[in-house]
Amino acid sequence: MTKKTILNSAHRELNARMVDFGGWDMPVNYGSQIDEHHFVRQSVGMFDVSHMTVVDVNGAQAKAYLQTLLANDVAKLTRQGKALYSCMLNEDAGIIDDLIVYFLDEQNYRLVVNASTRDKDIAWLEKQAEGFNVDINEKPTLAMIAVQGPKARQKVCPLLPDRLGLSAAEIKPFSACWHGEWFVGRTGYTGEDGFEIMLPEDKAEGFWKQLLEVGVKPCGLGARDTLRLEAGMNLYGQDMDETKNPLESGLAWTIAWEPASRDFVGKAALQAIKEKASSDKFVGLLLEEKGVLRGHQKVVLEDGARGEITSGGYSPTMERSIALARVPANIGETCKIDIRGKLKNATVVKPCFVRQGAIQIKI
Repeated sequence: MTKKTILNSAHRELNARMVDFGGWDMPVNYGSQIDEHHFVRQSVGMFDVSHMTVVDVNGAQAKAYLQTLLANDVAKLTRQGKALYSCMLNEDAGIIDDLIVYFLDEQNYRLVVNASTRDKDIAWLEKQAEGFNVDINEKPTLAMIAVQGPKARQKVCPLLPDRLGLSAAEIKPFSACWHGEWFVGRTGYTGEDGFEIMLPEDKAEGFWKQLLEVGVKPCGLGARDTLRLEAGMNLYGQDMDETKNPLESGLAWTIAWEPASRDFVGKAALQAIKEKASSDKFVGLLLEEKGVLRGHQKVVLEDGARGEITSGGYSPTMERSIALARVPANIGETCKIDIRGKLKNATVVKPCFVRQGAIQIKI
């Protein structure tokens, strides 16, 4: 049975086009997907991300548990609300999921994991918790709304519940703070400034309507995907999964190798892969001819070696086709893409095309 977020009726009232997304009935757009994309880049848009899974890790050994569970090191987190992006690996260094962890205090952390991997993530978290004095507490009664764009702070902050001390208007990127029961993170999946706001379900529809009233544009999964592709952000299930490791997924920067004394699940396998230095690399691609880049298209190098596009599509900001791809490490500055049997020219670039509204590469 398809699941619905608490905002499902609100989406339908706005005539959203709904689709099944990982078992959830979600809006893909509310009209023009390209208009929604541009609105986020130029002003501010909002996304219902209540299908994401929020899990609190509590207990005397919460820190030690997460240091073992994650490839990145939560010891880096010392300030309340500070966030960390990490992969959660299996013993073979395959990526079970990518997630954000927030530091509440030494015995309390909050994780946000992907909706499509919820069941296996919870099972893995509980399995790895054996032997640790920790509790794994899913928070199914929380809704989550992402408000993204250069005007996000201007629109969101006046609508939040009051708080004492540091407010959302003052928190730094990749940090969070409490506004009463609301947990407000300055994080996102678009390459723009903004917030991901976790709040009680019974407050979600009212907040959504308040955002509408102040001019925040509702946006669907379609725009969310083109925004994250432009920003060079991986999508679980396309750009990475349990058959791929962080080194071949453009995520080497998320691995904390030091201190050497810290062990984590998948570390030994990851070290062996690193020492062989034979991993594929993760790159961005710009199509130099007419056509559209799509996932699973073959990337052909000058020596005939092949890679594969993992995510691709039309970039509304750049007005051309772009992609993320996993390719042999010896790739040069150009390559060809097999599009329906025709080889078309592409340029190899760093996998970040647009951030903070600005194109990051020469075109």
